[in-house]
Amino acid sequence: MTARRPEYLMSLSDGRNDDVWIVIPVFNEQTVIAEVVEEVRRTFPNVVCVDDGSRDGSAAAIRATGAHLVQHPINLGQGAALQTGLDYARRRGGAELFVTFDADGQHRVADAQRMVEVARSGDADVVLGSRFLDDAREVPLLKRIVLRVAAATSSSARRLNLTDAHNGLRVFTRAVADSLHISMNGMAHASEIVNLLAVSNWRVREVPVSILYTEYSKSKGQSLVNGVNILFDLSIRQRGA
Repeated sequence: MTARRPEYLMSLSDGRNDDVWIVIPVFNEQTVIAEVVEEVRRTFPNVVCVDDGSRDGSAAAIRATGAHLVQHPINLGQGAALQTGLDYARRRGGAELFVTFDADGQHRVADAQRMVEVARSGDADVVLGSRFLDDAREVPLLKRIVLRVAAATSSSARRLNLTDAHNGLRVFTRAVADSLHISMNGMAHASEIVNLLAVSNWRVREVPVSILYTEYSKSKGQSLVNGVNILFDLSIRQRGA
């Protein structure tokens, strides 16, 4: 279902990002999702949120922003939500660049814009955000350790010279988005994407970004939970190697 764009957002869009689509996977983010989407749409008017079986009022909050909304009837996982959002965005006329963006308010729109400009320059087919190219003090200690271990132990991440293999802020060109088929529904999708890029001919570039670890995200325990998920993903991948 697509709602009409609010007038104030029409006036703020200057047209330069009309070929960009922001894909936001959402699961039980009623508290913050409207604010996140409204902030994004001040710079990027085309936003599709994939409500991945939320049990709260996330869908209603998304509708109120005027963003495009796709709903999974049950929770399928972030990887599945990203693939659904990319498939939806690719079918929109004029879509050329695709940005994956988290729903919890941790990503900065300014970072997404800088990454889009790198993709526009023709220097990269894929632009990945990295928390470790500059000062990483804002990253909680446990997560910092886990992310460093993940990058160091991943042969694909090493092949691509990545410093941050599990950052959800990414930019794909049209050609990459057309060829990307995420099959791992849960958190392991991040490693799957890196693995796919490592065996491709796509030019991959990292750009430094800052993550806003808010009181909201900390209250949900996302730093610890995501760290455990990454370690679990690593253990499964190593057993299958």
